[in-house]
Amino acid sequence: MDYRRVEYPRHVPDAFKALYTASNAVHDGVLEPPLVELVFLRVSQINGCAFCMDMHATALRQAGVDPRKLDTLPGWRDSRFFDARERAALDWAEALARLPSGAPADATYEALKAHFDDAGIATLTMAVALISAWNRLGVGLQPELP
Repeated sequence: MDYRRVEYPRHVPDAFKALYTASNAVHDGVLEPPLVELVFLRVSQINGCAFCMDMHATALRQAGVDPRKLDTLPGWRDSRFFDARERAALDWAEALARLPSGAPADATYEALKAHFDDAGIATLTMAVALISAWNRLGVGLQPELP
């Protein structure tokens, strides 16, 4: 892989490996893989990480997700392609991705609890934290798209 700026895996290999291991743990956790990928894609859209958007959209297409669902992800609130569980996860993910606006509202958390147990909430929150870290690496250091 080529990097426009700094080849961070070479300079901080232990941190890179740890972030990669943590990401794999989220993927192998209690949430279904397409939901994790949707959250990764949506947070990457918010953060403007083209590398991550390409990676997660590709993974979702390969998993057989309806292209219209992917096309309408930025407008998921108005799209008929998302169920209540996905909407709760995406609302939580967006609230966490936009932390400068403050902690997620209690109503957002309560809606999440209707669809996820504690392990699911913890995994979803970790997923947002991890993709946010990857996004900052991708936006800041600009690895080339494959």
